[in-house]
Amino acid sequence: MSQSHSPVADAPSVPAADHSAYAGDRTATAAAPAASVTRRQKLFGMLGAVIVLASLAYGGYWYFIGSRYVSTDNAYTAAEIASITPSVSGIVQSVAAVDTQHVRKGDVLVVIDDTDAKLALEQAEAEVGRAERRVRGYLATDAGLAAQVDARAADEARMNAQIASAKADFDRAAIDLKRREALAHSGSVSGEELSNAQTSFASAQAALMAARAAALQAQASRAAAVGSQDANKVLFIDTTVDTNPEVLLARAKRDQARVDLERTVLRAPVDGVVARRQVQVGQRVEPGALLLSVVPVESLHVDANFKEVQLDKVRIGQPVELTSDLYGGKVVYHGKVAGLAGGAGSAFAMIPAQNATGNWIKVVQRLPVRVVIDAADLRAHPLGVGLSMEATVDTRNGGDATPAS
Repeated sequence: MSQSHSPVADAPSVPAADHSAYAGDRTATAAAPAASVTRRQKLFGMLGAVIVLASLAYGGYWYFIGSRYVSTDNAYTAAEIASITPSVSGIVQSVAAVDTQHVRKGDVLVVIDDTDAKLALEQAEAEVGRAERRVRGYLATDAGLAAQVDARAADEARMNAQIASAKADFDRAAIDLKRREALAHSGSVSGEELSNAQTSFASAQAALMAARAAALQAQASRAAAVGSQDANKVLFIDTTVDTNPEVLLARAKRDQARVDLERTVLRAPVDGVVARRQVQVGQRVEPGALLLSVVPVESLHVDANFKEVQLDKVRIGQPVELTSDLYGGKVVYHGKVAGLAGGAGSAFAMIPAQNATGNWIKVVQRLPVRVVIDAADLRAHPLGVGLSMEATVDTRNGGDATPAS
């Protein structure tokens, strides 16, 4: 007889304690995912809050501070460097300055041998004296020529009077001759009387012709004297010794020679530091040759190259803070916007950019902004030209009414 086995009957019996432990594990497994989700939500919430707060903080910073300033580190110190060049040629006698030396306005830098300049000045002064004497001679000659003109005029008047007298004698002799000739036909006048009348007529006629010739000579002499006087007057007409062109020209040459002598000594035109000395004692220099330069370190400015998109609010007179790579951020210079350049640097390049091409790529341009540095800051912390700077413009300050551009 076969036996049937029940599955329940065959299953092993489980103790009650094991059933309780199994139920606890299932409860813990279900609670763990819920706790993890809660922590994740808290983290995301905190992260979101941080992002929101950071965004608000950045927005507030940008609105109140960030949008107020425009900055660039593409900025460099510059100055109106004074070039020392001679105006006269000559041999360098002495050089009183070396590179890096501080000089004051008026200090002697270079001395050129002045021997030739002194000789030229002496010659010019002698020429002035000679010109003045010539003009005085013209004036004296004019007085003498005027006297000659008067004398020739008197001679001409005297000759005219002689002509009148000779003409009267001639007329009387002619009348007497005609009367005696008429009487001679009737025998009332002797031949001797007629001959005497003819002789008197001939003498009177000759005297009249001589008087007329003398008058013509006197007239010619007076004309010659007047011509000489006029020719002499051309040299000084409407002038005096001090206003005569010949004298003025000589004096101008003398003044030029005096200036050339003064220019043999080259002085510093500004306060500053000597740089680029290229001259040596004994060297022959020509006008216009660069001998050395003087950098006015106490009147430097900064050329800050801002992007064009940064300049919409920049105005002349706005305050600027600057720092240099030389001193770092611990030294802050103060200045003001003095103006903007007339164009971007590319516009003044030797080979301008050709933008009318098919492969054109837009490039943001930079415009130089000139910033004047406070002199007190420069005295406290000196700078040189060409040093790197960082410039920050406060655009909330109105500056002048007109844009810097």
